[in-house]
Amino acid sequence: MIMPVETDIRTKIIGAAQKLIARYGYGKTTMADLAQACGMSPGNLYRYFPGKLDIAEQLAIRAFEEEVSALREVVRRSDLSATERLKLFFCTQLRVTHAKLNDDPKVFEIAEIIRRERPELTNQNLARIRALLSEILSAGNASGEFNIPDVVNTAETIQCATLKYHYPQLFTQLSLAELERELREVMNLLLQGIFCGKAPSNGAKQGRNSQN
Repeated sequence: MIMPVETDIRTKIIGAAQKLIARYGYGKTTMADLAQACGMSPGNLYRYFPGKLDIAEQLAIRAFEEEVSALREVVRRSDLSATERLKLFFCTQLRVTHAKLNDDPKVFEIAEIIRRERPELTNQNLARIRALLSEILSAGNASGEFNIPDVVNTAETIQCATLKYHYPQLFTQLSLAELERELREVMNLLLQGIFCGKAPSNGAKQGRNSQN
């Protein structure tokens, strides 16, 4: 069981690591640097984290939690239709990750290291996002908006089709406005495949709020 004091120290270490890595990059940040920034010996630092990769993992987990939390809020929006929530879901994901990568370009380095060294962590986060996406698709089936025989498979397919907009700077140098325009067009195409019957007309409620 992790004691509160130990939790505070781990939080302090992670915070210091985030600042140092943002400034120098993951490769140039050493455990000795982290220990000095935290006012402790390297030996004491290793009591809390076996290595730098374990600290990078915690930074990734923190970023994943922020993303999932923002997406969960969209899923819980009872004032929006499933169609609106689906559009807002991916728009929110784009904005959250685009801002994070813009604010801290060194995140690329950590993301690549975690993808290579701890792929199960990335896969777990993608699975959590698919579960939230499945909730929206199921709600759309229940409301009669969607006609999806296999919600889980469709959630995975949509996630694959929109991967560019999850980590946009890994694929393109387009501006956020250009990416949002692209994403709206992609979502309109995807929605045509899951609408129950024909797609709603332009005058129907189709997620105008999610495009603001």
